[in-house]
Amino acid sequence: MTAAALFHIACHCRDCQYVAGGSPNLTMVFPADALEVTAGEPRVFRASEASGGSYFCGTCGVHVFSRPDKNRHMVAVKVGSLDDASDFKVQADMWMVSAPPWHRPHEDALQFEQNPPG
Repeated sequence: MTAAALFHIACHCRDCQYVAGGSPNLTMVFPADALEVTAGEPRVFRASEASGGSYFCGTCGVHVFSRPDKNRHMVAVKVGSLDDASDFKVQADMWMVSAPPWHRPHEDALQFEQNPPG
C-alpha cells in the first residue's frame, strides 16, 4: 500500500460472511491507486453484482482485496492478508441488517444497516 488507510470496516453482508467463514469480513479501505500488487496476477470472483469483485491469490487462494463496482476509487484490503495489521480497529460496522444474532457491533464503531452513505 502506498497510502494510509481511509477507514477500517467490518462488513456483515452475506457475501462477506461466506468469504470470512461466517464472521464479519474485516477490511482496511484505501484509495484504489494506493494498491500495488507486487507478485502475480490476482484472480477475481464475483458473488453478486452488488458486491463487486473479490480478488484472491491464484496460487494459494487467499482473499486479498475487494473492489466495489459502484465505488471504483476505493479498494478494501482484507486485514488477514496484511503482514502487519496491528493498528486495525473497526471504525464502522456495515450491513448489520444481514448480521446473525451472534455478530455483535464493535464498541465505539459507527453502525450502518447497509452501505455507509456516500
